[in-house]
Amino acid sequence: MTSSGLLSVRNLDVHYEHFQALFDVSIQVAEGEVVSIIGANSAGKSTLLRAIAMLVTPSAGTITFCGKNIGDLRPHEVVANGISLVPEGRRVFSSLTVLENLLIGAYSRRSRESIGRSLEEVYEIFPILRERSNNMGDGLSGGEQQMVAIARSLMSKPRFMLLDEISQGLAPLVVKSIYRTVSGISRTGTGVLLVEQDVMRSIKAAQRVYAMMRGRAVHLGVPASLSEDDLKNACFGL
Repeated sequence: MTSSGLLSVRNLDVHYEHFQALFDVSIQVAEGEVVSIIGANSAGKSTLLRAIAMLVTPSAGTITFCGKNIGDLRPHEVVANGISLVPEGRRVFSSLTVLENLLIGAYSRRSRESIGRSLEEVYEIFPILRERSNNMGDGLSGGEQQMVAIARSLMSKPRFMLLDEISQGLAPLVVKSIYRTVSGISRTGTGVLLVEQDVMRSIKAAQRVYAMMRGRAVHLGVPASLSEDDLKNACFGL
């Protein structure tokens, strides 16, 4: 694996019936790299994540992961190949316990022993989830639900994570804790593609930044090189 070769998206188009949401989008994420995508609402950020996860079908372009074209895979096959999505809005199963939610994340795995080890690993990352393991999903705070969503994603043993608005609606201290977890995940070699309305927080967590504007991606570069004007242009189209 070269430093540039974990995920490569090339010339991607996505249509919703007659509406085109993505235009010729190309991005790359390396192993262990956190890449942030910033931009205004409806710029195409979440659509890009959903396309990589094969929840929407691209109409043109290629998505390559670990050197393999994954454009013809179904969503569960994408997960089995090492890509997981933490969706906007958390989508914790309210009628299931925390433990049951976490085990759903490991549905594609067969070894009970390795699943047990992964469960212990996520409990070490989020100790509160061990305490809440028998609590129902709808009885958790927003921060606890986000922890469940990230931990559930980790249960699939991903090599690459797609994170969509992980700080949405959370208290600042909870957000800080969540982002410490993201940094720890990347240090294990897992690549991260991060979509976030909290622009400054996401930029601080990233090694490189792209901007999405009207369905098109522009590589802005490393965070230290970005000016205030760059951010205004990316987020507001100024």
